[in-house]
Parts: sequence; structure tokens; C-alpha cells
Amino acid sequence: MKNIIILISCFITFGCQDVIEVDLPTEEPRLVIDALIRLEDMDSPSVLVQIRASLTSSFFEEVPPAQLQEITITNTESGAILNLEESIPDTGIYENEWDLQELTQGELELNIEYSGQTYLAKTKFVPTVPLDSLEQGTTTLFGDDETEVILTFTDNGERDDYYLFDFDFGEYLVSEDEFYQGKRFQFSFFYDSKLEDDRLVTISILGIDQDLFNYMNQLIQQSGEDTGPFSTPATTVKGNIVNVTGSTNNDSIDHDSFALGYFAVCQAFSDTLLIKK
Repeated sequence: MKNIIILISCFITFGCQDVIEVDLPTEEPRLVIDALIRLEDMDSPSVLVQIRASLTSSFFEEVPPAQLQEITITNTESGAILNLEESIPDTGIYENEWDLQELTQGELELNIEYSGQTYLAKTKFVPTVPLDSLEQGTTTLFGDDETEVILTFTDNGERDDYYLFDFDFGEYLVSEDEFYQGKRFQFSFFYDSKLEDDRLVTISILGIDQDLFNYMNQLIQQSGEDTGPFSTPATTVKGNIVNVTGSTNNDSIDHDSFALGYFAVCQAFSDTLLIKK
């Protein structure tokens, strides 16, 4: 029997004729790190590791890149260290090539030096399963204003799996295999507007751990229309990148001073779908 999940997103827009001046909340810029590393080609001996660093900004302002003093990834099992460099000046994009084996075996530590502060995050590689099929559906929810896509995959019954689905356009969904352990599973996802004819969409399935599942679940709930979960959220959601400046043990870490974002290394499978009216 097929299991079906229906994700419904409703957005209501209110019109307004008068100009209203609003005092928007401001706060000190906070470091934002997009360190979700996707591993799609498991046959390649090396991988281009790319991490984006930016700062939070006030409403309606562009997100400025962050200029880091240092950013490294260490495999604590092998002792290997990867130094990342800004590929193009003043973009906040830091990258370098590293052996695939270093990313998939052992615990990994992300270390960042920024503005006299030291940030640390830890993770381990998480595998996933490929998509069995991807197709466009014909079902709609509220008339003809949605586009349905139908995904099918087979869960690995030998482990507890958590999944992150990337539906393009900053649209994400998380799922866990509690109710379909080791089974073939199918569900529908609805884009809240009808995609134009001949639009090519890329959809990915990523393996994540329970902590990232919980983090993404909170972030997706707070993300508005056209807002990706690695953008600045409506309210602060704590990831796994903590400020360890001057600390010698976990008790001395300032748990309120942390960077936004998350460090994770995930296996990913992607497929494309050509949307037809």
C-alpha cells in the first residue's frame, strides 16, 4: 500500500492603500554559515568543499558577505586538515578540494575565526538512498493554482533514516522513516503556484541526522515564501555552530553566542523533471 503525504502551503496577501511607517527591529549583525556539504559523486576521489559566510542584515538590506580570518575542517580520526580560502574576493564563498574519504570517515570539526571570535561545529557523514522515480502529478488542492510532483524512494531497513528533500526555489521538506522503515514510500509535494510550461526543476534527497532534522523542521516552519532555510530566519534558530572563544570545556561555552546556520556532510541524489501543462 502506498503512503501519501500532502504538503499544503497557503499564503494570503492583504492590500493596503495608505503608507505606514514602521520601526523595524534592529540588532547587531550575527555570523551566518551555510556549511551543508552535499556529496553526490561518490566515485570521485576528491570533492570541492564550499562554504558560504555572511552576516545578518536589517530588513530590506542586502545580505553582506563575512570576511573570515580562518576557516578549516579537521578529520579528528585521521588528523587531516582542510584550509578553505575565499575563491573570489569579497564574496564570502570559501572553498578547496579534499579527499572524499576524509569527508566520509570519522568525525569532522569545522573551525572558524571571525572578528576575534572562535566558532566550532562537529558532524559526521550521513548516507541516503536514491530516488526510485520522480513524476509530475495532476492533482490540485484549491483549483488550478498548484503543481504536483510525486516522489518514490525505498528506505534502508537496516538503519534509522532522516531525510531532507530539496524541491528547488528554496522549497524544503523533512521526513523520518519511523512509519515506513525498509519500505517503498511515495508522497506528493505541491508547489503553491502553477509552474510555467517546460520549466526544469531539480529535486534532491539528502541524508541527515536527527539533530539536523529537528533544526530544519524548525527553520522550514519559520521560512516564508521564497525564503530558503539557510537565509536569516524570522526568529533565531540555533544550529550546531557554537562560539567557543576562551572556553576550555563545555561548561564555559557561551550558548547564547552562536553563528546561524549548520555544518553537515550529506550524501545526496538528485533528479530533474520537466514540468508540462
